[in-house]
Amino acid sequence: MPLSFTDRILFGGDYNPEQWPREVWEQDMALMRRAGVNLATVGVFSWAILEPRPGAYEFGWLDEVLDGLHGNGIGVALATPTASTPPWMNHRWPQTLPQNPDGTVRTYGSRNAYCPSSPVYREFADRISEALAARYAHHPALRLWHIGNEFGTVCYCDRCAARFRTWLQDRYGDLDGLNEAWGTAFWSQRYGDWDEVIPPRQVQYVINPTQDLDYQRFASDLLLSGFVSERDIVRAHNPAVPVTTNFMGFFKGTDSWRWAREEDFVSLDTYPDPNDPDAARDGAMAQDLTRSLGEGGAWLLMEQSPAGAGWRPVATPKRPGLNRLWSMQAVARGADGVLHFQWRASRQGAERTHGAMVPHAGPDSRVFREICELGGELARLGDVVGTRVSAHVAILHDWDAWRAVELDHQPHSGFRYLDRVREYYTPLWRANITADFARPQADLGRYKLVLAPSLYQVTDAAAANLARYVERGGHLVMGAFSGVSDPDERIRLGGYPAPFRDLLGLRIEEYWPLTGEPLAVQCAELGDFSAATWAEWLTAEGATPVATFTAGPLAGIPAVLRNTYGAGTAWYVATLPEAAALARILAAACSRAGVEPVLAGLPPRVEAIRRGDKIFLLNHDDESVEIRAVGREPTA
Repeated sequence: MPLSFTDRILFGGDYNPEQWPREVWEQDMALMRRAGVNLATVGVFSWAILEPRPGAYEFGWLDEVLDGLHGNGIGVALATPTASTPPWMNHRWPQTLPQNPDGTVRTYGSRNAYCPSSPVYREFADRISEALAARYAHHPALRLWHIGNEFGTVCYCDRCAARFRTWLQDRYGDLDGLNEAWGTAFWSQRYGDWDEVIPPRQVQYVINPTQDLDYQRFASDLLLSGFVSERDIVRAHNPAVPVTTNFMGFFKGTDSWRWAREEDFVSLDTYPDPNDPDAARDGAMAQDLTRSLGEGGAWLLMEQSPAGAGWRPVATPKRPGLNRLWSMQAVARGADGVLHFQWRASRQGAERTHGAMVPHAGPDSRVFREICELGGELARLGDVVGTRVSAHVAILHDWDAWRAVELDHQPHSGFRYLDRVREYYTPLWRANITADFARPQADLGRYKLVLAPSLYQVTDAAAANLARYVERGGHLVMGAFSGVSDPDERIRLGGYPAPFRDLLGLRIEEYWPLTGEPLAVQCAELGDFSAATWAEWLTAEGATPVATFTAGPLAGIPAVLRNTYGAGTAWYVATLPEAAALARILAAACSRAGVEPVLAGLPPRVEAIRRGDKIFLLNHDDESVEIRAVGREPTA
């Protein structure tokens, strides 16, 4: 079911009228019309107002809100309010509260104070979802369902332990399968009864890594089961209304590849820091991931701040024009909706200092004037709705590889997965080469170039898929510390990276994590450079060395190699090159693969993205620049 159910880009934000007296509601409706708002997200944190006592629902105020929005031509994204439990639940049933690995119970008084395994929580969550759907599924204002909010709660209580055991039984069948998968012969950890198996709680030393990894997988699946339960309830009342929830981009806690399959379209909450010089890159990266999770279809920017983000240690507002710029970046990268948190700034509560479309200063303010300008501009871009963003490069992203490479007792505790992804994404972004993200086992045939910045853990099927891609003429660049373990965190023997040795034409004997001075690397083809943090003691077995370490114990060892495999080419980067050097390596790979930028020759901080038949040009510099149109491409 597509997001694009109108010919206008969706525009608006979270609306929390329950925080305000009714006379403010009338002002809100008038201001929304002035701003061009056509979608309001309602009810995300309203549970205690909608159900002030167990089983006693009070929907009258919500009737007024939805009727008022509809009467003013504004659609509604109606939330199931299950992300934040009412105090009566946690007070009467304290077993609904989540527990830390050390046994500490996280009490109520904030949000997300629930155990995902609690049958009490699940019963009340499903009941209020049913009541809302029965009442509003055919309301004329309803445009979409928003399930929960930013799923991520993890609990380690006994109920979760029981659910974990059931999950493990489904995965491994019996205890022999579990013991084999977890390698419990090590440290006398073999289990003889299912009741002995527990979550990875606070331990004396290092937890079993596969136990840790499986609990991360389980925690994501457990939350997903709650989403699916509520989704099915609301969908049953009106299958024509699409259902989503708000992802948090590169969030380790939920495997969004699995989640996206259960949604009608995907949505994103994103809060880049205006003080961060790389904020525009990080925003683009999260947007490209979101588009990719939806298989290239339209997606919804569910939350961003129009000004400052109150939870940030230094909540610097967005400078004039920045909210427009980043909103247009999302549209350029495939969003059919631009929403904000929130509509009117809260007077009280934890997010009282958070930016809003209507700030504390009211509508006579810079922020609201910019909101009105943005709403008018988006209303004129209806012809991009439903169009797609094309990309000839894929960056492999896998939640299991991410979780596994950051387990305890790896060779370098500072080797962080997202650092590697950013390092490989950045040169493409700066060169205006659009990239999708893809699973390692996905069909990669439509891409000219595939990057695997960090693929520490990989399945046999995914490894075979990458070999097949290159053999058929594809181009692959693989980063360091890849192909090390299987999905049970079992090291692959015989020389690293065992599943890719033929593909890459090399054999690694040792990983060589580093501290101190950078390593000098000689490269006649691409220029000498320095590298840091990581190196590998390897031997070329058919691959051509492109760059070589020149000093220290690894002097003479290849640092970058290129191998012909079938009709294609595979590069391997066995270190962490300085940024300029990695950019040259990727530029060479792009050239060999025939990958070109959307537009070449642009000023350094001008971003170009093609969506449909339009090219968006976004200037991330503080100074204006002049760009003369070249060729026949229309621009926006």
